[in-house]
Amino acid sequence: MNKEVQDYVVEKTKELMAAHSCSQEAKDAARAWLDALGTPKEEEETGKYMAELKEDLVTIDGLIGFAGSEMGGQVFGAEKAKEIKAHAEEIKAAGAKYCDCPACQAVEAILDKMGLL
Repeated sequence: MNKEVQDYVVEKTKELMAAHSCSQEAKDAARAWLDALGTPKEEEETGKYMAELKEDLVTIDGLIGFAGSEMGGQVFGAEKAKEIKAHAEEIKAAGAKYCDCPACQAVEAILDKMGLL
């Protein structure tokens, strides 16, 4: 990966790690990738990191389904789940393909820059 792409991905990785909506698995993969930069493990950790990001990126339909489910109500609370579902339906109508939480935005930016979307 060239220096410009790497710098961008590092910046977005730090945003991802700081996001309240970032999973622990993504944080761990991000930390491992950052720690591996410039080492013989960089290529291996890049592959693991990209795989984790692809797994964690929530599609807009996935968000709508989850927020509208019983589990979504348990996780977010009934009222917040309704708000999230309505918001997701609104951004889907406007063309969104993915969740727009801070973590998903960072993941989408990284995967897009890496040509993996």
